[in-house]
Amino acid sequence: MKIHQISVFLENKPGRLSALCLALADAGINILALSLADTSQFGVLRLIVADWEKARQVLEKAGCAVNVTQVVAVGVEDKPGGLANVLEPIEKAGINLEYMYAFAFRAGGEAALVLCFADPDAAIEALRAKGCRVLDHVELLDRAKA
Repeated sequence: MKIHQISVFLENKPGRLSALCLALADAGINILALSLADTSQFGVLRLIVADWEKARQVLEKAGCAVNVTQVVAVGVEDKPGGLANVLEPIEKAGINLEYMYAFAFRAGGEAALVLCFADPDAAIEALRAKGCRVLDHVELLDRAKA
């Protein structure tokens, strides 16, 4: 299953990130996972939230440049070799991984990887064929709240 991720382009200046976070908080939107990459002039903030449509509206209203991307979330054992087990079928299928980030669930000794591919459907097929647990949006949210 594919999950909607919000990407926000931020000017690399003090207060830009906190203003964005405050806008989401004021709208009652909790950030479940995030990744921030920067350059000298701008940053790209990637977010997984429960209600991506509402978050997009809030951020656009706040003047942010927002892009929505479909990504894949995979449950992975939080132990040595867990990441390698997920990457192996992707590599064998010849699928390029554009970027990823991870977060640990609150319970269960499991982590989740958020992966971005040019062809997420092919990646999902390869992961499932290897027995990897692809998470849908509902399961990801439920596990993050546990």
